[in-house]
Amino acid sequence: MEAPKVYFTDFRTEMYGAGLPAKLKKLLKKAGFGTLDIEHRFVAVKMHFGELGNVAFLRPNYAKAVADLVKEMGGRPFLTDANTLYPGSRKHALEHLETAWENGFSPLSAGCPVLIADGLKGTDDVAVPVRNGVLLKEAKIGRAVMDADVVVSLTHFKGHEATGFGGALKNIGMGCASRAGKSEQHSSGKTAVDADACTGCRVCCKQCANGAMLFDPVAKKMRIDPAACVGCGRCIGACAFDAIAPMESSSNADLNRKIAEYAQAVLDGRPHFHASLVMDISPNCDCHGENDAPILPDVGMFASFDPVALDQACVDACRKLPPMPNSQLADNLARTGFVDLHDPFRNSTPESEWKTCLAHAERIGLGRRDYTLVRVK
Repeated sequence: MEAPKVYFTDFRTEMYGAGLPAKLKKLLKKAGFGTLDIEHRFVAVKMHFGELGNVAFLRPNYAKAVADLVKEMGGRPFLTDANTLYPGSRKHALEHLETAWENGFSPLSAGCPVLIADGLKGTDDVAVPVRNGVLLKEAKIGRAVMDADVVVSLTHFKGHEATGFGGALKNIGMGCASRAGKSEQHSSGKTAVDADACTGCRVCCKQCANGAMLFDPVAKKMRIDPAACVGCGRCIGACAFDAIAPMESSSNADLNRKIAEYAQAVLDGRPHFHASLVMDISPNCDCHGENDAPILPDVGMFASFDPVALDQACVDACRKLPPMPNSQLADNLARTGFVDLHDPFRNSTPESEWKTCLAHAERIGLGRRDYTLVRVK
């Protein structure tokens, strides 16, 4: 069987010529975007709006290029992301939208509406079967993503402190999950209450269908019965005080496998397409409220129908590059006694790991790691 094609173009432009957003549109067209059945259909453009204080995320100009192309084909695009699990500026839809607006994403700048996939509190999700799932039988995906007819991922390819890098699979698998889904990927799902943070408001009780939320009338605090807790994570989304969190973390390998299975649930059975921009390659996720100096030089833009091949092509390109001076990667390599792992992402964060995700994604039929690279000028 022929290997999937991954299309690539660099960031060079001609003086007085077309800009990078136009070059992105050209790349998508060359990669076959126009063959998608989009007319009169809702198209979810999944991307990351960036945490407040972070400036490494993709500019809205690139999102507008994708949205404009969808509209030219008669589709109805919207930008989307799901609420976060951790404290920050995007853990419910109101502050998530405000963050998106402050970071430049508006209907005017992006060319289409911005919708938060899992609703106001991160509890508006759909249980979606995971075909060929090994760790999971179903995934909790934001309803707006599952209501869409077509999924397009627009990814800022960068480093990540746990998964090695954040590419298309992470953008889709973790990014489309509701707060409960994110909890499931990061842990066994069972939760515990931080008594110091709990106010005893009991709002979480309304979200628990299993009688696991118990109120202590003396301490006026909530606690969770671990025997009754099924790990759905809905109490996390209900708590406005970040007093409820997972009891334990998954290993990086299990996290990677769950990300692949969540991505499978999102994409299975409907049209999808993927683009990744390998630029401003910060060592950590755009979920951080800061971004450290890039660890590698900018590479270019990649596009494919196969998200697994796309991630593999992006990481392969990065592994050929020298480290950027005065970066986390360069500092690590210069340390006395540092063991060179011959991998810029693991050298940047040695406790991270990324190969499990791509291998598992291929195993469950999400895509292939082999590919043919097609250069577009």
